[in-house]
Amino acid sequence: MSKTLLPGGSDCVSCSIRQSVLFAGLEISDCESIHRPIDDIALAPHQVLYRAGDPAQAVFTIRSGLLKLVQYLPDGRQRIVRLLRATDVTGLESLLGQPYQHDAIVLQQSEVCRIPLEVIQRLDRDNPKLRKELMVRWQRALDEADAWLTQLATGSARARMARLLQRLASGREDGACELFGREDMGSMLGITTETASRIIAEFKRSSALQEIPGGVSLKCDTAALNKIAAD
Repeated sequence: MSKTLLPGGSDCVSCSIRQSVLFAGLEISDCESIHRPIDDIALAPHQVLYRAGDPAQAVFTIRSGLLKLVQYLPDGRQRIVRLLRATDVTGLESLLGQPYQHDAIVLQQSEVCRIPLEVIQRLDRDNPKLRKELMVRWQRALDEADAWLTQLATGSARARMARLLQRLASGREDGACELFGREDMGSMLGITTETASRIIAEFKRSSALQEIPGGVSLKCDTAALNKIAAD
């Protein structure tokens, strides 16, 4: 599927999440000087932002939505190694001259800023604040990778599912999370699709997950999930 570029490119100055994304440390004058080469990309579920092995020519900031980073096992099965949410940055391997290391695939309707590598390189020369912010984002990606190994790859299937739901609901005051395909959830946790479906159904029966009337999200019972996650 093709990507949809929003007309006019990116408007970094008036971006509603500018203070949380890659250009948070830049002054308005800096943003005004570089926003033209940056594209806003609207992506629907299942669309691909980039593929593993593609020449890495840009860094991406997630403005909204949810994407997965995928690696493939020798037998062809996929393993989701990380989720990307609003304010996350991906494609940092481009700064090292390496190809992209994963497939980046959309799980929920998303908006992404595509920042060409030459823009990053020019700003890096002219504005030392950007280098610091890049290092912060890189460390955040490493921390997230560590969290996946320690939280989502150990313990019982029920505990891992509870921790995943907690991560999906984190940062939301209402404790809600929007689920996606059971196959993807199973891939994240190293369990079968059937096991993922069974656990979600069990959580709903026990009210650890509760339907929200008129919406597609589910409300997470934090106390119940905490207890399950600790098993």
